[in-house]
This record gives sequence, structure tokens and C-alpha cells, in this order.
Amino acid sequence: MKTVVLSVGGSVVVQETVNIGFLKDFAALMLSRLEKIIIVVGGGGVCRMYQQAAAKIASVSDEDKDWIGIATTHLNAQLVRSVLARDAYEQVIVNPTVKVRTTQRILVAGGWKPGHSTDTDAVELALLYGADTIINVTNVDYLYDADPRVVKNAKKIQHASWAELQKLVGKKWSPGLHAPFDPVATQKAAQAGLRLVLVGAEVHNIKKVLDNSKFAGTVVD
Repeated sequence: MKTVVLSVGGSVVVQETVNIGFLKDFAALMLSRLEKIIIVVGGGGVCRMYQQAAAKIASVSDEDKDWIGIATTHLNAQLVRSVLARDAYEQVIVNPTVKVRTTQRILVAGGWKPGHSTDTDAVELALLYGADTIINVTNVDYLYDADPRVVKNAKKIQHASWAELQKLVGKKWSPGLHAPFDPVATQKAAQAGLRLVLVGAEVHNIKKVLDNSKFAGTVVD
């Protein structure tokens, strides 16, 4: 059975409120598939809100900020796992280097340890379960040469090499970093020869990726 790994940004799942429309459609798509599916859920805006609040109150280490972020990924992942409970393993995966024994087709994971985002956990899980592609779902529809939310004329990139992506995201991780794919994950995925598909949060478009049809998004390889 083919294995598909999706890294879903926390801000896709929860913005100011829980994104019920996305979750409903996304769950329906995941439950309709035949592949083994691994979904890694990030912390997003909730993570950054907590990290920023802590930093306003005390001198908080980067490690503690990461632990705050990891806790929010577990909450978001539990939400996603719950709506997929019919076909999902009963626990949120918190260590992407250890295989679980289950007959359930869907695994949902949160963060693991400080020093990177859940993108890196998605890479670890892809390697562990033999997947060759990671689908990264965010609120941005393509890879751009600058943050399109900040730079009005940011250029859309439809295909990039890992080296080009590494140049865009840098090589250093910092808690709450806004990046299309985290720097640590980029380096690991490049070394492993994985393929990355960056897409927005339109469920019909995610389906096109899964179906190997023409889709809107960026391929990195």
C-alpha cells in the first residue's frame, strides 16, 4: 500500500477559530482514500501567540518556546485525529522515529522535540514509512521568492530545487519561524532525495495532488 505524508500547517486548522469547513472537507477526502496516510499537524498562530505571550512575561529560552509550540501541535493533532477516528490510530504520534503497530490506515502526528518544526517530523515519518513525497499544506498557494503577505510583487515559483528552497528559508531554525518549509526539514529532505509538494488549503486541489492530476502548487525536488 502506498504511503502518503501530509504536513498540515497549524494555521490551516485553527485561525482565530477552528477552521471547521476545511476540517470537514479534509476529513472526507482522507477517509475516502485507499492509501496509508500520515498527517503531521503544526502549531500555527496558536503556537506563536503562546510563545509571544511567554516572552512578554519573562526571559524564555528557545527550548521552552519550542516546547510551547510542541504542546500546541499535540492539541491541533488531537483535533484532526478525532475527526478521522473511524480510520485513524487511537493516539497522536509524538515520536516520528518509532513505527507503531496498527491496522488503522491513518496516523496523525504532532511535534516531537525542540530544534525544528513539524515539517522535520514529516520528513522523519516519510523516511520511516517509505514515502517518497511530502505534501505541505499551508495558507499560501505556491512557493514565492518572498513572503507574498508582506511583499506585494513576490514572484511565484512553480518548480524549485532543494538548494533553491534552502537559500530561501536559510539554515537556522528559530521558534515560531514563518517559512514555507523549515530549514532543518529542508536539509534532511534534500539529503534523502525526497520530493516536496507545496500547496494551499483548498481541499479539491489537495485531491488533485493525490490523484496525480494537474494541480496548483510548487514542486521541490
